[in-house]
Amino acid sequence: MLKKILFILGPNLNMVGKREQNIYGAETADSINEDVRKWAENLNFDIEIFQSNGEGEIISKIHSALGEKDGIIINAGAYTHYSYAIRDAIACVPNIPTIEVHMSNIHARDEFRHKTVIGAVCRGQISGFGKYSYKLALMALNDIFEQDS
Repeated sequence: MLKKILFILGPNLNMVGKREQNIYGAETADSINEDVRKWAENLNFDIEIFQSNGEGEIISKIHSALGEKDGIIINAGAYTHYSYAIRDAIACVPNIPTIEVHMSNIHARDEFRHKTVIGAVCRGQISGFGKYSYKLALMALNDIFEQDS
């Protein structure tokens, strides 16, 4: 059965390829998203990619996944470190496995980035592998679905 995945990208992730290339690389967000679509298709996933710079929009999107999506992958950007509202939104959909993802290694960056408030309500966290962090998250969801079936 085709699994439906919600892939959420938070603030400033639409600027990947333009911002801090020493951290995120020169590849554009659109190009990375196209790779994500291909990886998802190879796993027989129907993926919806959603990017927003607004906390409320991200929260509403998470809520909309209830009864509609089988898994969530979220790179909440800077909201990772302080948005208890996004954390609570993820907790509102406990039957949807959620993977926290970051392209950079948040533990090797500024000290404030070491803390994640959303991690405690996620199934796991992947960080530091560039765009391949997203591929690893898709693979992790696939394994979760196989284990649960």
